[in-house]
Amino acid sequence: MGLKVRNRTLPEGTNVWAPEALISTWFGAGLIGAAPGTWGSAFSLPLGILLMYLGGPALVIGAAVVIFFAGLYASHKLIASFPEGSDTDNSAIVVDEVAGQLIAMAPALLSPPLWIASFILFRFFDVTKLGPTGWLERRVKGAMGVMVDDVAAGILAALCVWGLSALGLGDVW
Repeated sequence: MGLKVRNRTLPEGTNVWAPEALISTWFGAGLIGAAPGTWGSAFSLPLGILLMYLGGPALVIGAAVVIFFAGLYASHKLIASFPEGSDTDNSAIVVDEVAGQLIAMAPALLSPPLWIASFILFRFFDVTKLGPTGWLERRVKGAMGVMVDDVAAGILAALCVWGLSALGLGDVW
């Protein structure tokens, strides 16, 4: 039933090195055993930190937008190669977590405690599907559905991170 890589399945005949697989799985992070979404989020942290140092929140948000559209295209192509009736939000697809995590990091600036908070809060909203995150997941289908609920989780986490920053909680280090 497809290529199995550490308990994640790609469609039959899909090359792990194909651009749509590389982008959708975020260079293989989604193919790691347990909790692929957490791995996808964790693998995006170094990118977010680097971008924050290079250009600040605007560059982080810019990268999130580019990754969103690249992920939308790549996920659409990968989903189309799954057999009819397959779950379109395959757990190996984690590019959505990358875009959402970057959004969550934007208000963290250069504060390591807020980077950690952005990760925890993003994972919280992504897993619990509170508010608009769950609504979007239930109503939007296909590649857009895969991507957009994580954007909502990222926005909710970003608002919380911004609040923590406004309270001065990012000034710990």
